[in-house]
Amino acid sequence: MRLHEHARPVLTDEGGAILNERTGRWTHLTPTASAAVLLLCASGTTEQAAEQYAARYDLSRERAAADIATVLTALVTAGLAATGTAAPRRRWHRPTREAT
Repeated sequence: MRLHEHARPVLTDEGGAILNERTGRWTHLTPTASAAVLLLCASGTTEQAAEQYAARYDLSRERAAADIATVLTALVTAGLAATGTAAPRRRWHRPTREAT
């Protein structure tokens, strides 16, 4: 998972928020949701994030995976994050021409 460029996180283990710069809205997070976001950003996969989340909160793997999936779905739905690889960026400028 990766946060979009317009998402500005303020995250701690005590909670946090993510600002959507496009809309000006804040998404406030509980401490456990904030930890899930931190783990999702730091981990290579959602499975790794769920394993670390399960260990941190002494949860079953199934419960941790469900919690991580819920947080990820909420971030994607809110337009704050994307899953998978980043799409190539479009070039919005004209390429320079060589002098002739």
